[in-house]
Amino acid sequence: MVTNTHCFGNHLPQPYFHFQRENDILLIDIVPFHFHTLSLQTSSFYFSRANKQILKHAMKSIFQRKPPILSPRHEFHSQCSSINPQVVCNSSSTREEFMIKILDRRWTLTNPDTKVHQIKVSTLQTQPTSGLLGNVTFSNNSNPSLGENLMEWNNDQSSFYIVRDDLLHPLVNGNKARKLDALLPLVEDHLGTDVVTCGGCQSAHAAAVAVSCAERGINAHLLLRGEQPQILTGYNLISMLYGNVTYVPRSLYANRQKMLTSHAHSISTTVVCLDDLLEASFTNHKSTKSNSQPLNSKKMVIINEGAGDAIALPGVIRLVEYLSRDYVFGKNQRMKIVVDAGTGTTAVGLGIGALCLGLPWEVTAVMLADTIEGYKKKEEHLISELCRCFGLPIMHKGLVHWVQRQHPRKFGNVLKGEIEACQKMAKETGVLVDPIYTLAAWELASQLSQQEKKGGAKVVMLHTGGTLGMFGLAQRYKSYF
Repeated sequence: MVTNTHCFGNHLPQPYFHFQRENDILLIDIVPFHFHTLSLQTSSFYFSRANKQILKHAMKSIFQRKPPILSPRHEFHSQCSSINPQVVCNSSSTREEFMIKILDRRWTLTNPDTKVHQIKVSTLQTQPTSGLLGNVTFSNNSNPSLGENLMEWNNDQSSFYIVRDDLLHPLVNGNKARKLDALLPLVEDHLGTDVVTCGGCQSAHAAAVAVSCAERGINAHLLLRGEQPQILTGYNLISMLYGNVTYVPRSLYANRQKMLTSHAHSISTTVVCLDDLLEASFTNHKSTKSNSQPLNSKKMVIINEGAGDAIALPGVIRLVEYLSRDYVFGKNQRMKIVVDAGTGTTAVGLGIGALCLGLPWEVTAVMLADTIEGYKKKEEHLISELCRCFGLPIMHKGLVHWVQRQHPRKFGNVLKGEIEACQKMAKETGVLVDPIYTLAAWELASQLSQQEKKGGAKVVMLHTGGTLGMFGLAQRYKSYF
């Protein structure tokens, strides 16, 4: 007896079709699963690795199965009533085709898994104390009930879940790791030898690119805004240790695209942009690494500031697929996902992932570095770029609910009391947040958890990492420390 098992990829849920040849008879056992609607196109892709005879019998078995596997229960739009995002495609199978092309590729991260903790929020029955969140205390459940138990649990006490992407890697974590998840394998597949990117002196993105490229034998060139500090700390120190750092005057940095292009051409005669690689990855479907690297040749790939391009979206969508698995959050529980927004790319990726998987999830992003008009324009651009590469006509509106920060300020500034608030959360929960980015998401998640108490949606905060930036803040705001 010969057994041949065809699973649904390394990064999708684990249903599979099990084939056995016994006395020249093909036996097919279809293990039940819940990965939304299964279309002929979806099945055809995964069975293309088998011979034609197996494919023929398998397709016949799928559509004769009682009860049928096909189910129309998931419509191709989000069920969130507050923002009602819509994506209109030209066929019912487009969702599956899109997810296949997104998820069936090489990744930087071995798997999309991440830890999920539960933060319980308690309000003290005393006079409000001074400082941010002064009359609120927090506690951390590092092993909360998920999966089926999540649906049964009622919000008797205010709480929110926190996706601990800050624990993915000692130096490359949070949304930086997710953005690079699909990006770096494409650079390798297209024989990129060097990359160039940019950011501020304490850019977590620049440091993440430097470390990740060093791990893969790729040269990282980092253009950092401003002057070199007297003492290198935090992400600035990591960037110097792992990459090739050039400090750029603010006047030149203002035109980032020109600056990056000029620097790239000063190093290599062959320069490519990430959008071209993304489009090629969809055209070729699944990337495979080539071994034909010309000797002593350089190929420079430009990565924009913050990796705020469509190429960063697949890694975030992969995270959504993981979180929607039955043993994590599942696909039926109403969720309010909260994330801080720098470039806004992560929020858009979360929205696209929730939409394409038919999840009743609402994505709320706290705006930190732009106006609501700027973020909506960014959202439209990212979706358009992804759809152009995929060859899809799409209408879109409102995938992300963009909101102001509780205490607005110029991007990069820290207000009095915020360092103390971060210290309070670290002592009470063991979770470190920073006042520039993740504190904003924590504040909103805390607020929503109290609003959604007893029967409302579950609130989930995505920790986007970046906590090494606290070293730089300690230099800049000495009196706050």
